[in-house]
Order: sequence, then C-alpha cells, then structure tokens
Amino acid sequence: MEGFKATVINEIEKMYKKKKMIVILIISVAVIAIGILISIGLSSVGVGVFKKSSVFPISVLSVLANTLLPLFTTLVAIDLFSGEFSHNTMKIALTRPVSRFKLFSAKITAIAFFVMVNLVVVMLLSTSVGLICNFNSITFIGIIRIIISYIVTLLPIMVLALIVVFFSNILKSSSAVFFLCIMLYMISFVMGKIFSPYSSLFITSMLDWHIHWVSDTMLITKITREFLIMLGYGIMFFTGGYYLFDKRDL
Repeated sequence: MEGFKATVINEIEKMYKKKKMIVILIISVAVIAIGILISIGLSSVGVGVFKKSSVFPISVLSVLANTLLPLFTTLVAIDLFSGEFSHNTMKIALTRPVSRFKLFSAKITAIAFFVMVNLVVVMLLSTSVGLICNFNSITFIGIIRIIISYIVTLLPIMVLALIVVFFSNILKSSSAVFFLCIMLYMISFVMGKIFSPYSSLFITSMLDWHIHWVSDTMLITKITREFLIMLGYGIMFFTGGYYLFDKRDL
C-alpha cells in the first residue's frame, strides 16, 4: 500500500511540475468571468440567472462538463500514458519497485485527483460569484445541490478518461490519440442527438448526469440505469486499458 501511495504522489507531482494545472485554473477562471458577463447580459433583458445563488454554479458546471473539462482530462490522460511512452520516461517509472497494475492504477488515481481539484476550484469560484451577486437567495438546500452536482460529475468524466487511456495504450502517437478521441467525442455527441431514445448508451449524454440529481423531480430509475451503464463502461475500459498497458513494450 505504501508503494502505491508513493506512486500516486509521484504521478500528481509530475502533473503539477508540467504547469498544466496553472493553465487550466486560469482558463477555468476565464470561463467563469465570461459566464458572469453573459449572465449580466441576460439579466439586463429580463432573464435572471442570479435570482438564486445556486443557479449560476450549476449553469457553469453544465458548460464546463461538456466542453473544457473533457478536453483537459483528455490532454492529461494522454500525457500520462502516450506522452510518457513517446518520450521514453515510462521506463523510469517502471524501474520503481511497483507492479504495472499499481502504476496503472496510480495514474488513473492521479487523473481522478486532477478532475476533482478542477471541479472543486470551479465550484468554489462560481459559488462565490453567486453569493456576491445575490447573497440573500442562498439556502442550505441550494448549497447541498451544488456540492452533489459537482461530486457526481466526477464519475462520467472518469469514464471518459478511461476510454482515452484505453486508446492511449493502443496508439503510440499522442497527437493521433487526441484527434481520435475528439472525433469519437463528436460522433458520440451527434449520435446521441440523432438516436435520442438510446442516448443513455453514449457517454457524452451522461456528462449532464448531475442534472438528474438536482432536478425538482429526482428520477431514481434513470439515475440508476445511467450509473450501471457508466459502471459497465468503466470496468470494461479499465480492464482493457490495463491489459494493453501490461502487454505494451517500452
């Protein structure tokens, strides 16, 4: 267990040293700033985004979960696998006294940590903006809804990350993996719109999973069904990704 913990810490440190987190934080703040300007513009024409402090953070999450967060997560996942193989830095990681399974799991954990940190930062910033703009509308239930919506978003983003990791262990080129994942994301998005009755089978439609948790009428059946689908995808791509990682030559 100590070896796994040390490996996770090492993978997280490598992410921070590449300064991707700082760039992502800046972009996340910029997105919130743009959201504020748009919201103020909507308020000026009678659409009150800030009527409730809990509305703005969830609106920001809906945009982030379908655009920047999948993109950032894809870049990080590719960098931790294809990037290290192409730069021959994976050999250094494999010289440590840990199994390939622990190393693979540590990299997945590092990706999850990255996603979680990004979600927490955006949640705190957007909630602060909501409170500043309309503090009197804040309620305990509203805060709970915000926290739940950001927590549950971790699952679909991580399933998406596991898909990226799977292809990162098939293709050697980071650029090829990136463009393939972007293409598959767009195809999945379009197919989900065309075949809307079967949209729950496409991972892109599950990026709005948090909406089911904070809606006035919680659809337990739909939440459970999508959870099981995502769990199935997660297990399948984790297993497939590890198999390819274990068999891959340096």
